[in-house]
Amino acid sequence: MSAKGRPRAFDRDAALERAMQVFWKQGYESASMADLTAAMEINAPSLYAAFGSKADLFKQAVELYTNKIGQRIKNSLPNAATAKEGVADFLMQTAISHTDPDQPHGCMVVLGALHGDEAVGTPCSLLRERRLDNVTLLRGRLERGVREGEIAASVDLQQVAEFYATVQHGMSITARDGATLEQLTKTAQAAMAAWEGLVSG
Repeated sequence: MSAKGRPRAFDRDAALERAMQVFWKQGYESASMADLTAAMEINAPSLYAAFGSKADLFKQAVELYTNKIGQRIKNSLPNAATAKEGVADFLMQTAISHTDPDQPHGCMVVLGALHGDEAVGTPCSLLRERRLDNVTLLRGRLERGVREGEIAASVDLQQVAEFYATVQHGMSITARDGATLEQLTKTAQAAMAAWEGLVSG
């Protein structure tokens, strides 16, 4: 009977959460291994053994962020009675999340890796794909709005989806720069004021 390996002497989930916070605050490039190991309260060999490379750790942190932080924003789209209400709540939940005093401001997916190698599988390409996912989600809710008679079939849904995704990305940047919930709420309301013109067909 072979001897069992020693169990890890740390809480993997808690360590990953702390790594997520570092990447969220500093971005992928600026987060050093020293920053990560200090926050995670583990040494470098333990980090590599448990999570793989820095890029692997970042990918897992993004997955955690998406499932934990981003889910409420995403759920606003399918759960709303109308597409207009869904998009309005999508922006409002963005404003609330990005200015939460208990977490870093802004969006990790928008701000985590804006520059760098864009090859498939890199942190930069990973976040680009996640940002495009939001456009896909928005377009899906708009398509449902067309099926339900809320939006004219002649509307350029891709353009509308990209517009509101761009507004959301801008909200993330201004939140990181210190914008308040009140300020982002006004941005969301201003974007929704354009709704009728965008979906009138």
